[in-house]
Amino acid sequence: MTIPVLTIDGPSGAGKGTVSRAVAKKLGWNYLDSGSIYRSLAIAVLQQAVDLEDETAVVNVAQAMALDFDCHDELVVRLDGEDITAQLGLESTGNTASIVAALPEVRHVLLQKQKDFKRLPGLVADGRDMGTVVFSDAEYKVFLTASAAERAGRRYKQLKEKGIDANLSRITNEIEERDRRDRERKTAPLAMASDARYIDSSDMTINAVIDEVLNLIR
Repeated sequence: MTIPVLTIDGPSGAGKGTVSRAVAKKLGWNYLDSGSIYRSLAIAVLQQAVDLEDETAVVNVAQAMALDFDCHDELVVRLDGEDITAQLGLESTGNTASIVAALPEVRHVLLQKQKDFKRLPGLVADGRDMGTVVFSDAEYKVFLTASAAERAGRRYKQLKEKGIDANLSRITNEIEERDRRDRERKTAPLAMASDARYIDSSDMTINAVIDEVLNLIR
């Protein structure tokens, strides 16, 4: 039996997670936040003070970590039984995840973990290479993006609302650097699949983006 898959790729801060969770909930499909897998590894690596340049050590951590995803309402991620959800959105976590995700052997280890999320009645998978690598044969593909300035502004607002001190200029620079690193990495670089629908959310509401994605499937 064919299992339908919708991939939503794009740079950090484009709204992939919010849109993907909403679409998955409306369709009643399973949900995969591939970024959380890499961010979970980043947290594990930081907790164990592993040298990011030691690929073998990072791979060992990736092989050993046990992850549990609870996506019924809000995404809850547990690493070896510990709820690490609050740590997933930290800038240090995101920057480290971008670094470890560029390591070929790490991506190989985590690839099967992602493929295992493909189950009936369907799957919505968001990330950076869902439509180009992990689920390259997916029936539905979206590339969701927004300008670096818009994404930085959204992140700045989120941090301020949480009472976290933030610097807009620094956040913008970090997003631009992360984009460059993701585009230029040798293994599974950030790129739009040739058969993906391109959506720029810079001047769109989240609900408008969700409706456009749902219309693609319907």
